[in-house]
Amino acid sequence: MLRTMLLHPEIARSLGSAGHGAQILIADGNYPASTHVSPNSARVYLNLAPGLVTATDVLRVIAASIPVEAAIVMRPADGIDAPIFEEFHQILGFGIEIGALERFAFYAQASQPQTCLVVATGEQRIYANILLTIGVVPPPPER
Repeated sequence: MLRTMLLHPEIARSLGSAGHGAQILIADGNYPASTHVSPNSARVYLNLAPGLVTATDVLRVIAASIPVEAAIVMRPADGIDAPIFEEFHQILGFGIEIGALERFAFYAQASQPQTCLVVATGEQRIYANILLTIGVVPPPPER
């Protein structure tokens, strides 16, 4: 038994094999996870039922498991931040830059080869998609 929050074997395998600059898409329940993703990315479907599992549930666990360098969200058509963006900031910490792309530019970015993992959730809030970029694990301090 692992002593970490992350227990899902496919997510752990994908994160363990990824490196600096790789990207992870956490997709809401409306995201077309079968068509607008990189063909080489692993896909994990956690969309058990509407509202289960949420994007923020997944983000909490993944953010606790990897260094996050940056993130991108899907900008709503009206240009006003979706309410979930505040939660994303709280989970990631306000030191992490979160950029925004319009819907089709977001799809194009998520479809790039560096997207190694897509986690489809049952999140019902709209514009609850976030693309994380894995950062660097610094070396331990010298003794």
